[in-house]
Parts: sequence; structure tokens; C-alpha cells
Amino acid sequence: MRDDMTTAIEVKAAVERLGKSFETFKETNDAAEIERRSKGYADQLIEEKLGRIGAEMDRLQAQVEGLAVASNRPALGLGGALVAAGGEHKSAFLGGYVRKGLERDLAQLEAKALNTGVPAEGGYAVPLEIDHLIEQRLKDLSPIRSIASVTQIGSANYRKLIAKTGPASGWVGESDPRSETTSPDFAEVAPPLGEIYANPAATQSMLDDAFFDVENWLATELAQEFAQKEGAAFINGDGINKPKGFLTGTTSASGDASRAFGSLQHVATGNAGAFPASDPSDILFDLMHSLKAGYRAGAQFVLNSASLNIIRKFKDADGDYLWRPGLAQGQSSTLLGFPVVEAEDMPAIGPDSLSVAFGNFARGYLITDRMGTRILRDPYSNKPFVHFYTTKRVGGGVINSDAIKLLKFAIA
Repeated sequence: MRDDMTTAIEVKAAVERLGKSFETFKETNDAAEIERRSKGYADQLIEEKLGRIGAEMDRLQAQVEGLAVASNRPALGLGGALVAAGGEHKSAFLGGYVRKGLERDLAQLEAKALNTGVPAEGGYAVPLEIDHLIEQRLKDLSPIRSIASVTQIGSANYRKLIAKTGPASGWVGESDPRSETTSPDFAEVAPPLGEIYANPAATQSMLDDAFFDVENWLATELAQEFAQKEGAAFINGDGINKPKGFLTGTTSASGDASRAFGSLQHVATGNAGAFPASDPSDILFDLMHSLKAGYRAGAQFVLNSASLNIIRKFKDADGDYLWRPGLAQGQSSTLLGFPVVEAEDMPAIGPDSLSVAFGNFARGYLITDRMGTRILRDPYSNKPFVHFYTTKRVGGGVINSDAIKLLKFAIA
């Protein structure tokens, strides 16, 4: 089992390699720029070297972040020790139902808890401890979940009131009369909710093995499947039986004061399908400053790795690189000093694409988790595998359209 000392040594080594790779990247990219200015193009060998260095930096950055996540996870026991430590519900769930398919004890516990539904058809509720473990793994794996606001809800009819304008105020003397002020203007937001499912499988011999860490396996498998599906929906979901992604709604070039509530502002690059031909980094500053200062504290850039590979070659007017790797445990890479979140579901750069987002997602995007994950054990459909059909309800949508800005690769 990995100890803290081993993890710290590995993180330190990965950070040192990442720093050296970044220095090599800068030297190689500087040489490529000199060739482009003198010949109009860079030697293919230099371009290939840049690609290799970029891939190595991506790998090392992911390694540093992964080690940081692993070191912050709670330790898990193995086999029977796990079952015994988790209480009556967890013991009946893992030791009885998941491993052996025994339902009686679990059904009695759910009946005592006034659980609704028919267990034989709808499955059983995952114990809270395991449910929380799945949620933590989801946060580690799902890019938007890691930066958005997340709330637990108890019904499918969740509504949130958003103040579009604050109440009026004014200055008065100590004994002056106070005139009546206008009330704030509210809008009701209901993030679309849908059911997400996963169906991991294990052999019965794996489940019978006392040293098979069934809790860790189940949490990891479910989190990986859920993260892939929900990650795509938080960005591009259409809101029909799934969350509505922040790229799905209408956008406008108008500023916050004149744009319709719910519509995100985009900043156009002025070049269809590409960054501006000259001084491409300037448009990133325009995007950053389109977000009000109050939102910039806590803001992040969100883009896919292909877009990041282009941007990290950009420099400012002083010749300094805009992108910098995260050279400390738990620190992500930064762009213009703001954290970078890589989300592969963000669109590739192309005509009219919205390939870069910048915003305070904790204030701009809300994820709703309906309490309770349910599992139905199925040993019959795909012998010799035992499947665990698992469902949970997740919603999502923009709640503050001033808090997220988009870079549109278009003329206007």
C-alpha cells in the first residue's frame, strides 16, 4: 500500500521533470519562432519535438495531479475488514448482496428505513458511505463537477430563485426620511434532471475472493462510467432527460448589462476557426477582462488538450509565456495566472466553435444530485459475469450567465 512518504517522493520527482520539460519546451518553441520569422515555417523536426515535449508535459502534469488526488483519498481496507467496519447496512450490502446475492437482510433494513419502491425490481440503495465515496471519485474524474457548485436535492422538482438585480439602496442622514426602494428582480431556474446508469461486471470468483476490494472496485467503476457521461452533458447536454450544458444555450456578443438573462456572452476571435493571425494572445486578455472582477477570483479556463497545445505557445508583449505548468502538489497548470481545467468534451477549434470557456463555475453552473444511488444485481444476463446495474439522478444548468464567458472562433 502506498504511504505518504512514497507519494511525496514521487510528486517531487514528477514536479522536477515537469519543470525541466517546460524549460526545454520554451527553448524549442523559441527556436521554432525564429525559423518561422526567417523562413516562414519551422523545421518539421522542431515541430515534432515540440509535440513530443507537449505530450510529456501533459503526462507529467496528469501524474502530479493524480498523485495529489490519491494522497487525499481516505484509506480503504480489504475484503472482510471493509464489510465489518461499515455498519449493518454496509455489511448487508457488500457482504451479503454484492458478493453473494443475498437480499433478505438488506430488504429488511430498507423496509425499516421506509425505503420506497420494490427492491426486487428497482434495486437497493447504496449505503451512504459508499455513495459518498463514489461522489468523491466523481469529483476527481469529472472536470466540470470539480469546479461547479454541487447541491443535494430530495425531489425532481427542484427550483432555485436567482436575483437578476439587487435591491435599490441610497444614502441618507441620520434623521432623514427613507424613501421606498425597488425590490430585486428574481428569475426561477430549474436545472434539467435525468437518470444516468452504469453496468459494471465482475466474475463470481472475483466476488468470492476475500481479498478482492469490492468497495473500492465498485466505487471506481461507477465513478469512471458516470464521470464520462455526466462530463459530456455538463458541457454539451441538450437538457432532455439529462443536464443542460453551458455551451448549449444561446450566446451573445452583448455585455452583461444588455444581454438577456440566461444567455452567455461570447468574445469573437475575429478569425473564423482560428485565433487572430497577429498577436493571438491578446484575445485571451479580452476574454479574461470580459468577466467582471468580482467573478475573476475563483475563475478557471476550460478547454480540451488540443486547444491547450496551441495556447501554451503564446507569449505576452514582454515575451513571457502565458501558460505555466503546475509545479507543486495539488496545483494545476495556469493560463494568465488562472487555473486550467482540461475537459476533452469541449469542442475542437473550428469555424464558429466555442472552444475556450473562462469563468467562475462555482457561481455560474449548478449540478444537482438526487439523493440516493441504487444497484440491481444481475447474475443471469451475461454468465459467468455478475452485472451491477446502477442508477442515479443528476441535473445541471447555468444559474448565473454573467459568471461564464466563451471564446468564439468566428469573425463576429
